Amino acid sequence: MNDLKRPLSIVVILLVLGTVLYLALKDGGNPVDLPLMSAEPRVPLAEVAGDLEIPWDIAFVEEGLLVTERTGSVELIRNDGSRTEIPVAGVRERGEGGLLGMTLHPDFSRNRYVYLYMSSPEGAGTTNRIVRYRYESESLTEDRVILESIPGAIYHDGGRMEFGPDGFLYVTTGDATNEAIAQDRASLGGKILRMTEDGEPAPGNPFGSLVYSYGHRNPQGLAWDDAGRLWSTEHGRSGVTSGLDEINLIEAGANYGWPTVEGDETGEGLRAPVRHSGSSDTWAPASLVYHNGSLYFGGLKGEALYEAVLEGTRVIEVKEHFKGEYGRIRTVRLSPDGYLYITTSNTDGRGNASDADDRIIRVDPASL
Repeated sequence: MNDLKRPLSIVVILLVLGTVLYLALKDGGNPVDLPLMSAEPRVPLAEVAGDLEIPWDIAFVEEGLLVTERTGSVELIRNDGSRTEIPVAGVRERGEGGLLGMTLHPDFSRNRYVYLYMSSPEGAGTTNRIVRYRYESESLTEDRVILESIPGAIYHDGGRMEFGPDGFLYVTTGDATNEAIAQDRASLGGKILRMTEDGEPAPGNPFGSLVYSYGHRNPQGLAWDDAGRLWSTEHGRSGVTSGLDEINLIEAGANYGWPTVEGDETGEGLRAPVRHSGSSDTWAPASLVYHNGSLYFGGLKGEALYEAVLEGTRVIEVKEHFKGEYGRIRTVRLSPDGYLYITTSNTDGRGNASDADDRIIRVDPASL
C-alpha cells in the first residue's frame, strides 16, 4: 500500500507546485530559469538564454537552438544551457542589416542544410544574399550562395525565410528605402520570393521569375495556417507618422499596393491588408507563426507578443501579451514540443537594454 501511495504523493506535489508557479507568473512574475527542453509538467514562462547580441532568428536542432545574431554570428545554445559562438564570414551589420533570417531544409536530418539571409558589403553600400551551409559537428561550412543581389540598405532589408508546405523556399525582401522598386517586378526588392532549394524560380511562379507577390514595403513574417493559406506581416510607414502595419493574406501574383496605397486605401488591382494597426498604433511586426487558430508575431515598437485570432480568412481580434514587460520583441518561433520561443531586441540601438538583454523566452501558448 505504501508503495502505491508514494508515486501518487509525488504527482500531487508536482501539480500543486505547478499551479502555484502558474499563478505567480500570471500575476506578473518573472520568467523562471530552466533548461532548454524541460520535462513535464509544462511551465508557462521560462527564460532560456540571455546576454545575446540582437538575436534575429531561431532554428531547432537536436542539441538545442541555433540563433542568428545580427552582429554576424550564429549562437549554438545547447539543451544544458552551454553555448558556442559560430562566426559567419561576409556579414555587414549596418542599421537594420546584418545576419538576419535562418531556416532549415525540410530534409535537414539527412542533408544538414541551413539557409542564412545576410547583408554583405557591396562597395560603399550593402546588398543582401542567401547562403546555404552544412551544419555538422557544431560548425557551419558554406555549401553555396543560393541567391545574391537582393537590394539592401541601412533600412528595410526584409530577411525572413520559410520552406512552405509545397517544399519551396519563400523569402521576404524589403524595398531598401527605394519605394519604387516594390512595384517593379524586375526587382527583387519589396517582394515575397518563391524558389527551389537551390535558388531557382519555383515552377508555377506567376511571372516566371522568383517573384511570388509584390508591392511590399518591408515584410518580415511568413506562416501558413491549417488550411494551407500563406500569411505575412509587414512594416507600415515610418517617420513622423507611423502605424498602418499590416497582416496580409498572400496570393500568387498579387500586388499589395506599396507605395501607391496603404491602410484602407484601395486601387484597381491592389490588395488591402486583412488587418492593419491603424494610423495611431505601431506594431512594427517582425515575425509570424501559426498555432491553434491564431497568428503570433513579435512587435518591436509595440513591445508585445501579438496574437491575431483567425476565423477563416478574417482576423477577428488582435490580442496583446506581455505588453511593455520585455521591451522590443522581434522573433516568434514554434518549437517541436509546442512552445513559443520569443526573442527580445533591446540591444539594437532602439530599446532600453537591461543587464540580461537580449533574451530568449519560452512561452506555453496554453497559458496566454
